Amino acid sequence: MFHRFRSMPATAMAAVLGCALMTTAATPAAAREKQKKEETAEGPQASPSKGFLPAVQKMDESLKKQDAAALQAAIAEGQGTATTDDDKYFLGFFTLQLGILNKDQALQEQGLDMALDSGKVQPANAATFNFFSGQFAYHKKEYAKAIQRLEAAKAAGSTEPNLPAMLLESYVNGGQTDKGIAFAKAEIDRMMAAGQTPPDWMFVNPVNALQKANRTNEAFDLLALRARVYPNPQVWNQALRLVLREAGASKQLSLDVFRLMRATGALQNRNEYAEYAQLATEAALPGEAVAVIDAGQKAGVVSATDSQLSDMKKAQAERAGDEESTIGAYAKKPSTLANPKVAGATGDALFGYGRYAEAIPLYQAAANAGADKDMWTYRLAAAQAMAGDTAAAKTGFGQVGGAYALAAKFWLAKLNPAPAGAAPAPAAQPATAN
Repeated sequence: MFHRFRSMPATAMAAVLGCALMTTAATPAAAREKQKKEETAEGPQASPSKGFLPAVQKMDESLKKQDAAALQAAIAEGQGTATTDDDKYFLGFFTLQLGILNKDQALQEQGLDMALDSGKVQPANAATFNFFSGQFAYHKKEYAKAIQRLEAAKAAGSTEPNLPAMLLESYVNGGQTDKGIAFAKAEIDRMMAAGQTPPDWMFVNPVNALQKANRTNEAFDLLALRARVYPNPQVWNQALRLVLREAGASKQLSLDVFRLMRATGALQNRNEYAEYAQLATEAALPGEAVAVIDAGQKAGVVSATDSQLSDMKKAQAERAGDEESTIGAYAKKPSTLANPKVAGATGDALFGYGRYAEAIPLYQAAANAGADKDMWTYRLAAAQAMAGDTAAAKTGFGQVGGAYALAAKFWLAKLNPAPAGAAPAPAAQPATAN
């Protein structure tokens, strides 16, 4: 469970419910006719039956005096004489007030439900009554009831800030995953269209539900959108660790995901730097392995006393020799460009040294050859992105299929950040791979 809500204190509820609803209490007969004309626009007014009127009057007087014991006695008396829907509304209303006086949430919930079930709650109060009834049900994990009440509150125009989160979580925990995801997506679209930043839970909650339902593609769509809205290293790390898990045993794809992690600042711990450096080593990219370990040391994530990585860095530096100073000339030879396999490998080496523009024609040669087309098209687009040619990179990533399509989705998210908002950096997170 990613999000929790505190119950509203009884005093705050009294301010919202008690004062707002006192206008619906019984009024003297002489004044009621005048009030009816003035309040026609608000909807139907409740009128106690003749047999119930004495009890209502006692309840009203007791409430005015804030006499909880007298109010409780009047409610008990009225239970035997409440026959109409209007009577039941009044009985519910005064039960709610007794619950507020006694700080008894069970009575508050009972009163709200009695009033709502009577069908006599005025439209002006429907949002408030339904919201608090739904909130009580939510905290009791009665999700079917919570959904019913919170949907009604939303339809009545409730602006309670906690309503969307409680409704979304009620959908998910109540077994209505599809409805919850549709609700979240609609809210995200609505807020983004209005120039607002959707709260992070609006992404995380449905992502967790989709993961549990093994609906991986939909989960990654939301994770990519989340990275657009919250493009910070923590969010990128959470998403790309899941992409790494999808890459499985593919070392080439894993290497490319780590490259994206580096580009988004998402490398956050020693093991991530170590695995990236190991993959670069195995791919015969000594310059990149050295650069990765250097970056980890400069970030303070890799210790200078880490003997394993220090030894790897030394060995790879020796292996690289003068490669960086000579590879530029080698890359331009016609024989290099004419051999797709050699061109691709040379492009990889240049990419590892951060010479992205020089890698582009080599990756183009490899991609045009047809073999491993998705991989080389992806790497070509990554080089274009790193070289600053965003338009070409977007086109290229859009053409990537197969196993590389997922990583391409996240590159496109990086290249299409959402407009900046005022929301804080998120703390919630979806499940991640170890």
